[in-house]
Amino acid sequence: MKRPTNGYATASFQNSKTASPASMSSISGARNSAFWTRNGIQRMKNFKHRGLPALFTGLILSVSTPAIALDSAAEKVRIDEVLAKEYPALDAIYKDLHSHPELGFQEVRTAAILAKRMRAMGFEVTERVGQTGVVAMFRNGDGPTVMVRTDMDGLPMEEKTGLPYASRVQVPWEGKQTYVAHSCGHDAHMVWWLGAAHALVSMKKEWRGTLMFVAEPAEETGKGAKAMIADGLFTRFGKPDFGFAAHVGNRPAGVTLIKDGPHSAASDLIRVTFQGKGGHGARPHLGIDPITMAAHFVSDVQTVISREKDPDIAGVLTVGSFIAGTAGNIIPDQAELQVTTRTFSTKVRDLMVSGIERTANGAAAMAGAPAPKIEMLIATPALINNAELTPRAAAFMKNAFGADRINYIPPTQPGSPTGEDYAEFIAAGVPSVYFNVGGGDPIANATAKETGVPMPANHSPYFSILPEPAIKTGAGILALAVLMVAGDDQSASSAKGD
Repeated sequence: MKRPTNGYATASFQNSKTASPASMSSISGARNSAFWTRNGIQRMKNFKHRGLPALFTGLILSVSTPAIALDSAAEKVRIDEVLAKEYPALDAIYKDLHSHPELGFQEVRTAAILAKRMRAMGFEVTERVGQTGVVAMFRNGDGPTVMVRTDMDGLPMEEKTGLPYASRVQVPWEGKQTYVAHSCGHDAHMVWWLGAAHALVSMKKEWRGTLMFVAEPAEETGKGAKAMIADGLFTRFGKPDFGFAAHVGNRPAGVTLIKDGPHSAASDLIRVTFQGKGGHGARPHLGIDPITMAAHFVSDVQTVISREKDPDIAGVLTVGSFIAGTAGNIIPDQAELQVTTRTFSTKVRDLMVSGIERTANGAAAMAGAPAPKIEMLIATPALINNAELTPRAAAFMKNAFGADRINYIPPTQPGSPTGEDYAEFIAAGVPSVYFNVGGGDPIANATAKETGVPMPANHSPYFSILPEPAIKTGAGILALAVLMVAGDDQSASSAKGD
């Protein structure tokens, strides 16, 4: 079986490429350092006209005055005004998308809606990037290129929320008819993505650079980001200097979690197919039973967790699918299992993969059967938030939203065992922050805390959000993140005589 590309070293390297923590603390809330030297460059030219030596002019450039820090609280007020005006239209789009979800690489209707809305705002839009993906570019002078990403696909499951706009969509999928639902919240992601675009276009005098708004297909399959990158996302449109994305969850609406360092786990999906010899259930000695092999595997593979992995290091291994046989009196000729693993370190990830291989081969050998077929179906790296950008974003957002609405989690704390293929963009070299935005009912959250009965979470058929506070918060977070790195200081500098 081909081993996955781990992606850990790449992500860590990208985190270390940017400015040091000391230098970042001096410009917290200011623009990207590559662009806040413009005033210093002008001063250097002025000094050159006075005949100063080149060495001294170089020193002047190195200590040029940084840009005036952006007031995120004031910017949030402006963003809120735009979102209040646009929200009725955004709410209608949200309910439409919620009612009409589409599975991965089938998001034709969804992509067309997003493309139309972005063109109406003045973006240059390219469709069918990575099959059904959308890329929307908005150029606004010299400055950083900033990617803002949403995902688009729904899940193959039935929604049971009882909402008046609940999905009842059914489509063919893997040989059978299935319901489709936005039970992971990608409908909210798309709408706050549109809201952030509206805010940034309306406030274009306050920032410089290029917006790259990316609508990714098939995130749930772990294949969407890879498909867009393979289709030339960063060669056709340029590699962004920064990237931002956000995910909705069931924490109280309006509360945002910002996890520094390891955010979510590497996610691998492995298929194991045991080959047996079919026969009559009354004469098992004449066949080779693949169900027995697979049953041994399901039990024994957990010893990789309990007896091989360091208990102080995070790791999850789950057999989630076991398909074999058609009738009780027939020994089938094969059994197919699917296994998912979640890890944060290269060492544990490799241990999991090798443990699955060894256990599967051992179960087959014990039965005198051929070696099983082992395939890596999905391999997504861990998502590592940028080490310098993340605390800067947390401080910026706390100033805008208030400390009680921003929950910063340091890198020493563990990340989530869920997988997220935005990690592919980070592994490709885009320094990023991935936010978690609350969408749950605060009263229901309080009740759940009191009773100990958890609220329905993402991927539950009962998962739902409070659309307005969730969408406005998500749009505000993403718009402010862009302003944090691309906010323009030229008018402020000019006012001070620079």
